[in-house]
Amino acid sequence: MKPSYSLSNNPSMAFTNSFRFFRCYNQLALPISTARLSRQGCSFDTLRFLSTTRRSSRLTSVSSKRRENSATEGVEDGGEGGNGGLMTVAAGSDGESRHGRIVPTELHKEATEAYMSYAMSVLLGRALPDVRDGLKPVHRRILYALHELGLASRKPHKKCARVVGEVLGKFHPHGDTAVYDSLVRMAQDFSLRCPLVSGHGNFGSVDGDNAAAMRYTECRLEALAETMLLSDLDQDTVDFVPNFDSSLKEPSLLPARIPNLLLNGSSGIAVGMATNIPPHNLGELVDALIVLIHNPNATLQELLEYMPGPDFPTGGIIMGNLGILEAYRTGKGRVIVRGKTEIEVSDSRTKSVAIIVKEIPYQTNKSSLVMKIAELIQNKTLEGISDIRDESDRSGMRIVIELKRAATWLVFSMDNLNKWGLIELLKAFLDFRCSVVERRARFKLAQARDRNHIVEGILIGLDNIDNVIDVIRKATSNSVASADLRKKFQLSEKQAEAILDINLRRLTLLERGKYVNEGKSLTDQISNLEELLSSKKQILQVIEQEANEIKNKFSTPRRSTLEDADNGTLDDLDVIPNEEMLLALSEKGYVKRMKPDTFNQQKRGTIGKSVGKLRVNDTMSDFLVCRTHDRLLFFSDKGIVYSAAAYKIPECSRAAAGTPLIQILSLSDGERITSIIPVSDFAEDQYLLMLTANGYVKKVSLMYFSSIRSSGIIALQLVPGDELKWVRHCTNEDYIAMASQNGMVILSSCDIIRALTRHSRGQIAMRLKEGDRMACVDIIPATKQDGIESESESSTPDTPNRAHGPWLLFVSENGYGKRVPLSHFRKSPLNRIGLKGYKFSSEDRLAAVFVVGFTTADDGESDEEVVLVSQSGTVNRIKVRDISIQSRYARGVILMRLEHAGKIQSASLISAAETDVEEEVEVEAAVA
Repeated sequence: MKPSYSLSNNPSMAFTNSFRFFRCYNQLALPISTARLSRQGCSFDTLRFLSTTRRSSRLTSVSSKRRENSATEGVEDGGEGGNGGLMTVAAGSDGESRHGRIVPTELHKEATEAYMSYAMSVLLGRALPDVRDGLKPVHRRILYALHELGLASRKPHKKCARVVGEVLGKFHPHGDTAVYDSLVRMAQDFSLRCPLVSGHGNFGSVDGDNAAAMRYTECRLEALAETMLLSDLDQDTVDFVPNFDSSLKEPSLLPARIPNLLLNGSSGIAVGMATNIPPHNLGELVDALIVLIHNPNATLQELLEYMPGPDFPTGGIIMGNLGILEAYRTGKGRVIVRGKTEIEVSDSRTKSVAIIVKEIPYQTNKSSLVMKIAELIQNKTLEGISDIRDESDRSGMRIVIELKRAATWLVFSMDNLNKWGLIELLKAFLDFRCSVVERRARFKLAQARDRNHIVEGILIGLDNIDNVIDVIRKATSNSVASADLRKKFQLSEKQAEAILDINLRRLTLLERGKYVNEGKSLTDQISNLEELLSSKKQILQVIEQEANEIKNKFSTPRRSTLEDADNGTLDDLDVIPNEEMLLALSEKGYVKRMKPDTFNQQKRGTIGKSVGKLRVNDTMSDFLVCRTHDRLLFFSDKGIVYSAAAYKIPECSRAAAGTPLIQILSLSDGERITSIIPVSDFAEDQYLLMLTANGYVKKVSLMYFSSIRSSGIIALQLVPGDELKWVRHCTNEDYIAMASQNGMVILSSCDIIRALTRHSRGQIAMRLKEGDRMACVDIIPATKQDGIESESESSTPDTPNRAHGPWLLFVSENGYGKRVPLSHFRKSPLNRIGLKGYKFSSEDRLAAVFVVGFTTADDGESDEEVVLVSQSGTVNRIKVRDISIQSRYARGVILMRLEHAGKIQSASLISAAETDVEEEVEVEAAVA
C-alpha cells in the first residue's frame, strides 16, 4: 500500500460523473480494518488519508495518536483500546499547520471516505468504460488527440511517439507505456472486432509478440472511428471539461452513433468491480438497436432474432446459447468457444490424419496454446498425438496436430462478466444518443437562426440601398453609422454590422437573389429542426438512419459461428432405443418421463390412479405420448418456442415429482409451457397450428422450427392480455375442430388458413361471446373426413348415429364426457360463432375435445384410450368405447369422479397398448 493517493483536480466534476456511472452498479461497502492495514506493513502514523469532502481550508497532514484522556481532546474513543479517533490538521492561508485548526474525526470514517474516493477515482479515471461511448478515458483521449492533430483516415500516417506525447502533454497524466499499449490495442484486428486506429508497422501478433517501439510505428484514425465517434464533436453534442491542469478542455464523452461498448467489447478490473464484455458484429448490433427503437418493450428473444450472440475478431465456434442468454439477461454468463478445425489426410500412404486449427478462441495466445498442448503430449496427458507444429503465415492461421489414431477435438472456454443485461445496455445507449442528436439539433438551430437573422438584415439593407448609403456617408464613424442604421431601419447590432461589412460587388441583383434563396433555405432548415426537437419519434428516426449508414458502409460478415450443442459433443442416438414414452407436465413447470405401462386401463367412472407426487399448490398441466428419438417443441404462453430431445427428459417413477423445466429450457420469469409437440421429422408439407386463448389462429410451416437455439425463438406475436394455449401438428388437407369453454364448435379446413411467418399474429378463429374463451383444438386427418361435407340423412342433431365414427369426444371440467358423431357438425369458415356441441350445467365448462374413431377394433368401435388428469394429480385412463354416444345437446356421462380431486386439468388421447391388457389379465388372475 502506498502512503498517499492523488485524486482529481476537479472533485465536483469527478463526483457528478461517478454518480451517473454508479447508478447502474451495486453500491460498494468496503470498510478498512486495522488488521488489514497492519498486514500490509503500514502504521497509522505513516498513512496520509485524503477525503473528497469540500472544506474551507486545505488538508496538509494527518496524524494519529493514542488518546490517554479523551475528555481533554474532545473526541470519544472508538473502542477499548482508545484508537477510535483521528486528528486532521487543516492549514490556514499561510500554509503552516501550527497556525491551523485541528478537526477531530473518526478513523474508520476518514479511512472509508478516503478509500471510496480512491475507488471512484480508479473507476472513473482509469479502469472501466463508459456505457455511452464504450471507451475508457485513455482511449477517448487518444482518439481525441488524433482528431486534434488532423490524423484523419485520408491523411498520411504519423509517428506514434508524436501522438503519445500529445496525449501525455495535454490530457493524460500517466505513463507513456499505458498510453502506447492502449493505442496499440485499438489498432490490432485480433483484439478489436472493428479497429479504431489504423497502424503502420509492427503492432504485435496473436502469438503475444509485443509491438515495436513507438518511435518506429505510425498511426492515424480509421474511417469507422471518424464516422462513429468523432463526426459530431464540434456541434455541442457533448460536454467539454478541463484537463488535468485546467489549461485545455477535453470531451467528457464522444458522440457515439452506435453502441461501441458492445461493438468492440471491453475488459477492466477496478476496485471492487470488473467487466469483460465480448465484441459483437456491427450489422447485427445495428439491427438489434433498430428493433429497440421501433419497439421499446421488445423482449430479449426478439433482440436475439437479430443479434444471436458475440462475434469475436478471431472467429471460432460458440458452443451453445445458454451462457449467452444468461449474460444478456442478467449481465453474467459463461460462453464456451471452440477453435475452428478441419480434418486433413497428412499422409495418403499411411492414411494418417491431422487436425488443422484455422481459428482459435478470442484472446487466446496461439504460441502459449501450442506449447501447452506440447506439454500435455510430453506428459502423456494427451494420447494419440504424434506431432504438433505451427504453420501460420501471412495467409492465415494454421496449427497442425498430427494424430496417431482418432481425431480429438479441442474445446476452449472463456468467462464473460457483465454488470448489465443486453436490453438495459442498449436502452442506456439510446438515451445517450437521443441527448446527442438533440444537442446537435439545438446547435444547428441556433446557428441557422443567427444566420437567418443576419440574412434578413442584409435583405432589408439591399431593399433600401440608397438610404443605407446615404446614412453611411453622413456618419462620422463606424459606430455612428451602425447606430444610425439600427435606429432608421429597426435593425439589431449584428444586422447593422453585417450591412456595413458588405462590399460593393455584393450589391448586384444576382447577389441579392442568393441572399433570398439562402433565407428560404434557412427558414426550411429552422422549421425542420424545430419539428425534430418536438418529436421523440423523429429523433429516433435520425438515430436509425445514421446507424444504418454506418452498417451499410462498414459492416462485415460474422466470423464466429454458433452451434446448438452446449458442450461441443453429440449424443449417439444409435445406443438409445426409440421407445414409446409418457410425458407429464405440471402447472409449475415440473416434467417427467415415464414408461408407457405406468398406468393400466380402468373402468369409466372410477377415481383413477395418482400421477405421482406434486409440489405444494401444483396441478397437472399436460400429459402426452411420444418416442425417445422425437424432438420436443415446448411452446410457452408468451409465444416463445423451445426445443429439447425427448430422451434428455429424465426418466423417473410415477411417484417422483419430476425435473423443473427451468433446468432444461431457458425460461424467463413467469413464463410457463402450455403445449408440447413431439416431432420425428421436419417435413416441408407439415405445419403447426397455433390457437390463443382469445381466439387467434395461425398456421406456420414446421420447417421454421427445425433449428431452435437453446434460448428459444418467437413462434407467435401476441396482443396484450392474450396467451398461446394450444399447438397442433397438421397438413393443408386436414380439418380443424375448435371449441370454446361454453361448448361452441367450429369445423373448418386447414387449407383456408394462410401460412404465415413466425413473427405474425394470425387471424380470428372464432367469434367469442362475452366471458367465453377458447377451450381446445384438435386436428381431423384427411383420411377421416367422411361425413363432414354434408350431414348424414340417417342422423339428426338430436339423434346420435352409433353405426360408425369418427366422433368428437367432449370432456368437461367436472369429469363428464360424451361422444358426438362428426356428421352432426358442418363445415364453416372462420370468425363465426359456431354450433352448440355441449350443454353444460351452470358450474361446468369444456376442458377438452378430441376427434376419435381413427383406430377401430374388429367390431368397428374405437380402439383408443383417453387419459384424464385432475388438478390434484390423479390420473384415470379409460377406453373411448366405454363413453356413450349422445347428441350435441346432451350433458354426457361421468368419466371421472372428482369429489375430492378438484377439476379436470388436462386430457390426452393415446392408442391402446398390449402391455396394459396383459397386466390387467394378470391382475384379474391374481384376484381369482
